Amino acid sequence: MEDIKIKIKREIENEIKKSPDQISIVFILNGLIRYAYEMRASDIHLEPFQDKLKIRFRIDGVMHTMFEFPKDIQDEILTRIKILSNLRIDEHLIPQDGRFKYVVEEGEKEFDVRVSIMPTYYGENAVMRLLVESQQVFSLENLGFSRRDLYVITKAIRKPYGMILVTGPTGSGKTTTLYTILKILNNESITIITLEDPIEYSIEGVTQIQVNIQAGLTFDSGLRTILRQDPDIIMVGEIRDRETAKISVNAALTGHLLLSTLHTNDSATVFPRLLEMEIEPFLIASTVNVVIAQRLVRTICQNCKKEKELSDVEINALVGLVPEKIINELREKRTVYIGKGCPTCNNSGYWGRIGIFEVLLVSPNVKKLIMLQRSSDEIKRTAQEEGMATMIEDGFQKVLAGLTTIEEVLRVIHD
Repeated sequence: MEDIKIKIKREIENEIKKSPDQISIVFILNGLIRYAYEMRASDIHLEPFQDKLKIRFRIDGVMHTMFEFPKDIQDEILTRIKILSNLRIDEHLIPQDGRFKYVVEEGEKEFDVRVSIMPTYYGENAVMRLLVESQQVFSLENLGFSRRDLYVITKAIRKPYGMILVTGPTGSGKTTTLYTILKILNNESITIITLEDPIEYSIEGVTQIQVNIQAGLTFDSGLRTILRQDPDIIMVGEIRDRETAKISVNAALTGHLLLSTLHTNDSATVFPRLLEMEIEPFLIASTVNVVIAQRLVRTICQNCKKEKELSDVEINALVGLVPEKIINELREKRTVYIGKGCPTCNNSGYWGRIGIFEVLLVSPNVKKLIMLQRSSDEIKRTAQEEGMATMIEDGFQKVLAGLTTIEEVLRVIHD
């Protein structure tokens, strides 16, 4: 039986070879979304150039060029996307956002597609995010947390108040981590309310609110209203400004467990960031229970996984980039794994992703450093002395366990 991915790709390629007046735009767009779904892509990018429309997919966090469509059909494809998303088809000069539902098989699986359209020099650029809920039931264990980190997080989420903050760049899996924690905590005896921008997936039994800036529903105004709704647990999609930070801290002080995200490079940098938002040091020390910093690394394809013996030259090249204890472990073990590439993984050598983490417990010693407004480096050193593994250490433990590659960890950490 012919592989469905090969079949869909061939059908799209055959369709775009036709003359512009014979091409079915509906067929092409449906095929494009279905192909992205089968390839496990998270995003479809439609990028206009002078003489073509380039189609790229983001798969496991990395961009791949899939097609180059004729320039003649660019406007028709964008119009079709706008119609599906209920956007203005006569507007080409301002950004527009929308979403629509895509049905994979009639009466079976369906998912939302979030659309962002932006005017550029050669026409409108469109990005479609495929909000496909994974068949995998996520738990903290299969997200990739170590035994020590699992213990710290499990203990922190059982506290009736305080803050759990997840930090990292866009696309580092922060929302998945928060949703996983919410699903663990969710039961009939408590009320959970979230404030998100946007709502990625629905969680049964949780009240989810979409931020709407045009209507005046911002993170800070929404959070004030939520506190009057008698919640036990609150999730705020992101602490972006001083007002949201202050209300979040007050909520955590007054008997609520509050989960949220920030954009910082590592776990210890969260504390100077909150100080910049004019949160008093004693309030930070009193409310923050745990900070989770994270990135996503691609995992080695199990279908084409093979051993690789590291040479002295390869190990020595890592000196200065990674801690000395990791170098010593690599010298001792020598054997790592790579994916050589196969049809299953689209010849990339990778299939799927796993998190690498840095879980900072706000212990009594860390609290003292926060109160004294010490540097993030000093806070990080103290946390390491108390058992915290840095992200690069966690990443290399996953290399030694055969889950990912050295190149992948370095790419994510040093990008």
